[in-house]
Amino acid sequence: MFTSLQPGAIGVETSGISETLELAARHGFAGVHFSIQQAAQLGANRLKDMAAAHGVRLSAFGFPVNFRGDLSEFGVGLEALPAQVEVAAALDVRRTATWIVPASDDLTYEENFQLHATRLRPCADILADYDIRLGLEYVAPKTKRLGVKHEFVHTMDQMADLCQAVGPNCGFLIDAWHWYTAHEDVTHLQRLSADQVVDVHANDAPEGRAVDEQIDSERCLPGETGLIDIVTFLTCLKRIGYDGPVMVEPFSDRVRQMSADDACAATVASLRQVFTDAGI
Repeated sequence: MFTSLQPGAIGVETSGISETLELAARHGFAGVHFSIQQAAQLGANRLKDMAAAHGVRLSAFGFPVNFRGDLSEFGVGLEALPAQVEVAAALDVRRTATWIVPASDDLTYEENFQLHATRLRPCADILADYDIRLGLEYVAPKTKRLGVKHEFVHTMDQMADLCQAVGPNCGFLIDAWHWYTAHEDVTHLQRLSADQVVDVHANDAPEGRAVDEQIDSERCLPGETGLIDIVTFLTCLKRIGYDGPVMVEPFSDRVRQMSADDACAATVASLRQVFTDAGI
């Protein structure tokens, strides 16, 4: 496993991949998560040279297709995907991931499942042509489903069914936050193989709230409160053989109020500490 920076996830705005690479290098992140659209604009050769010059790996790219919108918008994204995936393959980046909205006022569970499988399957097929895996993140907090008519995928087991329906190169984006708020434990992680885990997020939870009261947009840096057993989480992933990136997505006002350098420094320090505690 290795540390990876996604500036937006910690509330840091950058002017693009160049500044992201500079921040990552300055603070000792091993990799960066990046926009494939920005990468395509720069060109694969130029971006590879930039990453090499900074000594930083290109970890994963955000899944670029809007499969949640109307059919015409989805069609535009699907049509653009092959050229974007070709850039990712030229960069030797084999991971992309996105999240799944856990409830709908309009679609039943079965209708929503069919919609996701139907739209994500052709995307996964294109990715598979370039040996790129698609990671899907379930969003678990109970507070994200309250007041919404129909629940949708929000646990690891439910996500396993959706991944199977999408295709063999579809797996999990595993987030410690959602593992915790889904009331899951080590047995869930132990059932996974390394190939099923595409990407990993490490976070912690604010004190003073029960698990089912946790709010998705209010989190902490990994190891900050200890409510989430991040050491056990990472140790289990290490034991199944996961060797990919780990990024932080704390949605923390405290971190957002820091300067870019201070936020990056606090984030990488938190990752290094939990890595050390987990023997990584």
